[in-house]
Amino acid sequence: MAQRYVRVQSREGQVYYGLLQLSLDVQILDAPPWLQGQPIDLSLEPDSYQILAPCSPSKIVAVGRNYADHAAEMGNQVPKEPLIFFKPPTSIIACDAEIQYPPHSQQVDYEGELALIIGERAVDCTPESAQEKIWGYTIANDVTARDLQKKDIQFTRAKGFDTFCPLGPWIVRELNPGARLQTFLNDDIKPVQSACIDEMVFTPDFIVSYISQVMTLLPGDVILTGTPVGVGPLKLGDRVRVEIEGIGRLENTVTSR
Repeated sequence: MAQRYVRVQSREGQVYYGLLQLSLDVQILDAPPWLQGQPIDLSLEPDSYQILAPCSPSKIVAVGRNYADHAAEMGNQVPKEPLIFFKPPTSIIACDAEIQYPPHSQQVDYEGELALIIGERAVDCTPESAQEKIWGYTIANDVTARDLQKKDIQFTRAKGFDTFCPLGPWIVRELNPGARLQTFLNDDIKPVQSACIDEMVFTPDFIVSYISQVMTLLPGDVILTGTPVGVGPLKLGDRVRVEIEGIGRLENTVTSR
C-alpha cells in the first residue's frame, strides 16, 4: 500500500501533518510533507485524532470540461485551452463531513475528480518541469449549484459555497496514469461516473504548466483536473462516494444548510 499522508486534529485541537500507518496510528511530521516535514517522536492513536482535509491551500484552481464525454453531456465543445476557474479554500471539507445544500439552489450536482497537490513554487513551467511540481494526488468532489452556473454564466457562485469542495481523505505520492475514477450514490453498486484518468483532454503536467503561466502556484495549492461524464443531482440525505484506484474513497453526506 502507498504511503498515506494525512492532516489531523488532536483532541487538544492541535493540527498536524502525518503518515497514516496500517494500525491507523498517525506518525506526526514536523512540517507539511511537501516542505520536507520529518517524523518526530509523537504518534497519535486511532481514537485520539480526527482526519481533516489533507492540506490547507492558498487557492484551489479547477479545470472545466476536461473529459470530452462530459463536455458533450453539458452541451459544450472541448475547449482549445484548459478552462480554469477558482473555488475558495473556505469551500473545503474533509471526508465524512457534510455537504450543505444551499437554499439559493434547486440543483446541486456531484463531480468526482482527481486533485493534484503542488509541492513547490511553480511559475512559467514547461510541461516537463511541471511534472516535478506535482507532489501528490488526492480525491475531490467539485460540488456545483448547476442552476446557478447556468444562470450566472461564470462559475464563482455555483462552485464557491461553503462545503462545496470535499477533499481527501489523504494524499499519495504516486498514481497509475490509467487509474479508474468512480462515483457512487448511496448503496447503489453501479457507479454514476466511471472513467480512467488518462481520458483527460489535458494531462496533469500540461494543466500545471498552463496555470503556472497565469499565476504563481504555491506549495500546498490544489488543482482539480475535471470530472468525467455522468454528473447528476444530489438530494438531501444522499451519500456520495468518489473512489480513485490507488488512493481510496472520499465519502460525504448531503444535509440542509
